[in-house]
Amino acid sequence: MCQSIKNVFDKNLTFIKLLEAHERARKGKNYKKEVIRFEIDLESNLINIIKEIKSGKYKFGKYKEFIIYEPKKRLIKALPYKDRVVHQWYVEEFIKPFYCKRFIKDSYACLENKGNHKAILAMQKYMNDMYKKNKDYYVLKFDIKKYFYSIDKNILFNILKRNIKDKKLLEFTKIILDDGSKKGIPIGNYTSQYFANIYLNLLDQYIKNELRIKYYIRYMDDFVLLVNNKEQAKVLLNKIKEFLLKKLHLELNSKCRFYHNKYGINFCGYIIFNDYILLRKRFKIKFKKNIKLWNKLYLQNKLDKKKLLLSYNSFLAHAKHANSYNFLKKNKLKIKINIAN
Repeated sequence: MCQSIKNVFDKNLTFIKLLEAHERARKGKNYKKEVIRFEIDLESNLINIIKEIKSGKYKFGKYKEFIIYEPKKRLIKALPYKDRVVHQWYVEEFIKPFYCKRFIKDSYACLENKGNHKAILAMQKYMNDMYKKNKDYYVLKFDIKKYFYSIDKNILFNILKRNIKDKKLLEFTKIILDDGSKKGIPIGNYTSQYFANIYLNLLDQYIKNELRIKYYIRYMDDFVLLVNNKEQAKVLLNKIKEFLLKKLHLELNSKCRFYHNKYGINFCGYIIFNDYILLRKRFKIKFKKNIKLWNKLYLQNKLDKKKLLLSYNSFLAHAKHANSYNFLKKNKLKIKINIAN
């Protein structure tokens, strides 16, 4: 396996590669004004991107900022569409081919053929495996405090620099990381998902190769270890806390804890037990609130049925991965409008 990225920047800076990046970036956004404007003169726009990058004059635009409140309050920063095409190109041509195959198999966020549903199934399998060996095992659950906002860009750049030996690619990486902030990477950038995984890959390697923990799963900044007893959990908590602080300048938040396995594991939106999976309380509350809103709009003759179906099917898609038949049946009856499902 090649240990470094060399002589790749120029040969991947082509019209076809940028066109492919545009096709990916516009998925689900075909009717957005900025996408339509970009496509009106698509060929010239892509050629200009290539010229600007080759000449070293490419500059990323100004971020649009907005706040979302689900599942918690977050500041999202979005680049202009042209820059999002460039981010697609950068990740697909340089980051994914080299770094993704170096991640441990139990890193599940933002990776092809992974995702949260596979993460919960893997977690349940590990729980069963551990239970067969030790019925009194402990769960060690971590969450990093304001992860994306806390990433040290100097450390991240040095991590990338270890493997990126193509000078032009390294310089362009520096430009991508320079978003105007001293610390953190923007939630919303396509590159950020992968940079965040690369950053915590150091933690993965430490836990797997130095601490020798077999039952370990990470989904971005949420990660869980299954260990033999309370004493081992205490020791590992302190070691991992120290590693994160010293090596990555990250702090754990107050939700980090260890406990007996009988309470299940709250992970990736579900409560996981050995032989069943439950919906989280927060999901149930949100679903019930939405039903009340749908009913209110229906009685006022203001309900958009297409939006209702999209929202309902989204809830359904999440719920079907848990033992939720009775909950869904009971609450579906409360919806005043007929839903053909």
